[in-house]
Amino acid sequence: MLTDEIKKIYSNVSVATICTALFKRGLRNQFIQDVRPLNHNLPNMVGLAYTVRYIPAREDLNSLEVFKNPDHPQRVAIEECPSGHVIVFDSRKDARAASAGAILITRLMVRGCAGVVTDGGFRDSHEIKDINIPSYHNRPSSPTNLTLHQAIDINVPIGCGDAAVWPEDLIVGDKEGVVVIPSNIIEEISSEVKIMTVFEDYVIKKVENGSSIKGLYPLTNKEKQDEYNNWLKTSSEEN
Repeated sequence: MLTDEIKKIYSNVSVATICTALFKRGLRNQFIQDVRPLNHNLPNMVGLAYTVRYIPAREDLNSLEVFKNPDHPQRVAIEECPSGHVIVFDSRKDARAASAGAILITRLMVRGCAGVVTDGGFRDSHEIKDINIPSYHNRPSSPTNLTLHQAIDINVPIGCGDAAVWPEDLIVGDKEGVVVIPSNIIEEISSEVKIMTVFEDYVIKKVENGSSIKGLYPLTNKEKQDEYNNWLKTSSEEN
């Protein structure tokens, strides 16, 4: 369950820190490869996954006429993705045709969705970068998805950028990229990354003031451990 408290934690930690926390549990492949934010000025993207799966288009089934069908999976997904969720497109890492464009992304923004991710491309990317919703893709792509992609399933397990995504997994994106947190460890990972972020901020300040990383990062030196623990205690008392 994504509570306001947990969402706040993920809104203030880096994807890199989350990746390290997941790696500690043996999860090595949670970072969605080769996707980038269109707008680097937006805050972290945090939301549960709602998925769309594309397969290679077949010409006799994927003409422009299919968009007239109100049950077309892509159109249904845009209208049904729950508020606060992140819609994730499995575009087979193929950016030769667009996964969506500015109109659909605007609709997601107006409906209160938390973000959108594709391992393919977006058309109208120059417009999408100014829409107030975090949007991640591989690269710009002008052709309509129908030329290469056929939307076939919604809210099923998918692959996106070589990462597995199940519905209701947590999707977090920052200025570097996007990570997938399995739904059963969302709370557990949130507790760890909160602690890790406090420590990393402490280390940055120490290094900025001239400290060596030896024994500090990682924290293996007993004297430095005691110093950090004392700092934690003092900081806690002050707050």
